[in-house]
Amino acid sequence: MRTLESLGDLRSQTVIVRCDLNVPLSDGQITDDGRIRASLTTIRELSARGARLVVISHLGRPGGVIDEQYSLRPVAARMGELLDTPVSFSDTLLGHDAEAARTGLSDGEVLVLENLRFHPEETSKDAQVRREFAEQLAQGADAFVSDGFGVVHRQQASVTELAQALPSAAGRLVEAELGVLKRLTEDARSPYTVVLGGSKVSDKLGVIDHLLKRVDTLLIGGGMLFTFLAAQGHDVGASLLEADQLDRVREYLAEAEERGVTIVLPTDVVVAQSFAADAAHLVVAADAIESSPFGETGLGLDIGPDTARRFAEIIRESATVFWNGPMGVFEMAAFAAGTRAVAEALTDTPGYSVVGGGDSAAAVRQLGFADSDFDHISTGGGASLEFLEGKSLPGLEVLA
Repeated sequence: MRTLESLGDLRSQTVIVRCDLNVPLSDGQITDDGRIRASLTTIRELSARGARLVVISHLGRPGGVIDEQYSLRPVAARMGELLDTPVSFSDTLLGHDAEAARTGLSDGEVLVLENLRFHPEETSKDAQVRREFAEQLAQGADAFVSDGFGVVHRQQASVTELAQALPSAAGRLVEAELGVLKRLTEDARSPYTVVLGGSKVSDKLGVIDHLLKRVDTLLIGGGMLFTFLAAQGHDVGASLLEADQLDRVREYLAEAEERGVTIVLPTDVVVAQSFAADAAHLVVAADAIESSPFGETGLGLDIGPDTARRFAEIIRESATVFWNGPMGVFEMAAFAAGTRAVAEALTDTPGYSVVGGGDSAAAVRQLGFADSDFDHISTGGGASLEFLEGKSLPGLEVLA
């Protein structure tokens, strides 16, 4: 993979940097600036080398139309605060105003352009449409740096075609993320534990299939745990269940036993009367959900305290831990304890701890943990999972 060193002298060169600045917003305010912070290493280095930086990114899913609630303006402002230097912003991506903003840059200065996804060409399924859009983006630029790890699994104009339109290289964030993932797949120390949560088993099938050959222990939480319980013949009330995945889960349970991999399922869960922050809830045995006072309408929304303690014990005894997916509905305080317990255990383990981006990263920050509490927090949940599934990532292939 080509790195920044391959680009040579960048002084007075216009460099487009594709970041992933898709941060959560509430009433126009950034609620988690983790992805902006993650982009700064590359931006600072290129700025120090005298490059004129044009930063591009998407934010949200505006559907190819201009929608002010998805503007990158607050992102540019926050980036300037974190860099402690002015960062310019263009409210257009292409055209005269954007070109004037770009040509007005001096060595080391940074400009953020408006949301890529205001243009439908960015995510077009037609490669020729994407190619033509990338050529427009590339006009007047000397080099391209791909540093949006969260999108390298996407076939999109600013990820794949733009890398082919200009001399290109991976930024430091992409380089670091790839190093972590290679360590998890090629050089993980044992005992190696993977903690999987989130809502659906179907989202994790490829990961489970790939990791069963590599790990010592799988801890299963989140909404997906109920499909595992059902596969063992337990009733799960009104909890999330993917009935079409039951046979696949049974196959994984059998394969794990054959390979000597321990799959640890919850022994207790928090069951609620309804899906609401203030819903009545109680802890029940995982194999007795329908025996709770809520009967068949009970909803499992978190792992129970006994399970949380067991998971934490295993994590603390592991040499390598990868975690992807919350243990429960962490956004609601009543159902966040399991996710908090896993996060705390990862901060305590003497082993190598990796939080796999996406909802897991959002959860640890919302619960008050710092990025520095873990060895690594990925900026790309989907990209990380696809890499761990053994899939090739288009945004990395074009940098080979």
